[in-house]
Amino acid sequence: MPNLNKVMLIGNLTRDPEIKYTPKGTAVGDLSLAINRSFKGDNGERQEETTFVDVTLWGKTAELAGQYLAKGRPVFIEGRLQLDTWQDKDGQKRSKMKVIGETMQFLGGKPGDAQEERQQPQRREPVKRETVDEVFTDDDSSEIPF
Repeated sequence: MPNLNKVMLIGNLTRDPEIKYTPKGTAVGDLSLAINRSFKGDNGERQEETTFVDVTLWGKTAELAGQYLAKGRPVFIEGRLQLDTWQDKDGQKRSKMKVIGETMQFLGGKPGDAQEERQQPQRREPVKRETVDEVFTDDDSSEIPF
């Protein structure tokens, strides 16, 4: 039976992207999206619901996110789901579902700009290079412990 693991999300960043680098120099970016949904409840009143999703980006995509994205900016992310599991400091097994972003598209323009749909994203200052403490090979790049 065929399998499919594909996610498409449009939302706003809840914080500035965090960009780190592996010892080999590969950028790893972590960001969080707030995705809003409006619907009519059983009583006919309009209701809203927000879902928060953690996203990890790799390579050039992560670097671009660090340069051009900031808290509140809308973005389109296409990627796949990944379940991370670990043991916490108390020895309890923990897990968390996140999205590994494979493609990213900037949406809108500078926040508050009346012509934001026609504007290009504003470039931010380059992110300070911070390396990840552990050494990773290409085979285990999806299991970074932070």
